[in-house]
Amino acid sequence: MNTPTDRSDLGTGARDSGPTERPATNDAVGTDADALTITDLVKRFDDFTLEGIDLQVPRGYVVGLVGANGSGKTTTIGCALGLVVPGSGTIDIPPMDRVGVVLDSHYFVPWWTPTSLENAVRPFYPRWSPERYRSLLVRFGIKTGTKIQDLSRGQTMRLQLAVALAHDPDLLILDEPTSGLDPLARDGFVDVIADFMTDESHSVLFSTHITADLEKIADHVVVLADGRVAATASTADLIEQYRLVRGGPDELTDELRATLLGLREHPVGFEGLARSGDADSWGGLVVEAPSLDQIVVGIAKGVAS
Repeated sequence: MNTPTDRSDLGTGARDSGPTERPATNDAVGTDADALTITDLVKRFDDFTLEGIDLQVPRGYVVGLVGANGSGKTTTIGCALGLVVPGSGTIDIPPMDRVGVVLDSHYFVPWWTPTSLENAVRPFYPRWSPERYRSLLVRFGIKTGTKIQDLSRGQTMRLQLAVALAHDPDLLILDEPTSGLDPLARDGFVDVIADFMTDESHSVLFSTHITADLEKIADHVVVLADGRVAATASTADLIEQYRLVRGGPDELTDELRATLLGLREHPVGFEGLARSGDADSWGGLVVEAPSLDQIVVGIAKGVAS
């Protein structure tokens, strides 16, 4: 993993260089610099619009895609993988046999076993390694003869990860992979991703609403809110850009009320998110660094209001 302080464009659509733009597709080869590039992606539904999404995943980086439920994370990933047909935009992604995928809900036939699953998917991946697959199953505590329908949620997520890693992908795309897992299972999942990233040619797009996982591993974060990119920066820079502000009821002025994102009032005071430049000039208030989760919530509430 890297610290992408020089890649502030990861969620804005700017990039160093790239191939000729083409209609959105799931089989275009990305640039040497970027494992995945999404430019001006639009998808309209009756009650929701994904509007002008620009996102890059450079080689050697873990990019976190965060936002509240319904913000557009899964739709963005679906478009990138060819599971959702975009309205417009361009998508540059490696061939799908070089992409590992873990989705929130598994796509395996329930009565198959890990062995029969391997027999079914192996022909589609020229670089499939039976040894790697079996090693991962042992590491994850999954027996080869157990029916998939008899595995726990945590085990089915780890089985997806074993399949995703067994064919030596260049890019991992993870959509809410740790949702519903206990803290120990989540920590183990993140450890596997960290191992994958010891190869600097690898890249990860990690979509989640559990921001604590991203704080451990993500180099860069893209925040979606209401179908748009609301913020993008390196993880450290994003946290540095905001401050959590607290104060008593009498300290909540009209200026603060208009400035604070995600303002929450209670009988003994208030708290909200503010830009660092604004917050650092306010005296008499409690000002502290926020968590990534507090930033996402504050931005989402600010967009909604």
